[in-house]
Amino acid sequence: MPESSVRLATADDVPTILRLIKGLAAFEDLGDQVKATEADLLRDGFGAQPRFECLIAEHAGKAVGFALFFHSYSTFEGRTGLYLEDLFVLEDARELGAGRGLIRALAQLALERDCARLELSVLDWNPARGFYQKLGFQHNEEWLPYRIKGQALENLASEA
Repeated sequence: MPESSVRLATADDVPTILRLIKGLAAFEDLGDQVKATEADLLRDGFGAQPRFECLIAEHAGKAVGFALFFHSYSTFEGRTGLYLEDLFVLEDARELGAGRGLIRALAQLALERDCARLELSVLDWNPARGFYQKLGFQHNEEWLPYRIKGQALENLASEA
């Protein structure tokens, strides 16, 4: 069986990217939380100031997965890195090498762009944790993620 191929997404892929984002959200039981629209993805990924990039994994001419990423910056390293926001492969394509192909392509891009690292976050229950560990990713236990959004973000921003 031929291996999946990976390519950089184009603006024409926006409907596919949104479909895969919704697939990821359904996998995480968060389907009702997807607010992104095709217009959002077109503006932020393929507009005048792109905020993210995306890779598409294909098998037999069909999109079976995606990796959405952006550059980060390490003040300690003095270099950029790549942050993988989302990686998702359709369930019926998970044994075709698409996930590994997407991660390998990201690693190649990171090296080509002189990035110091490739980072991601994964939910604690996600079975993909074992996949990432086999590839050499390490769980960074000393750092805890924090987030502020919604009304709390608005309240903080409006303080005098």
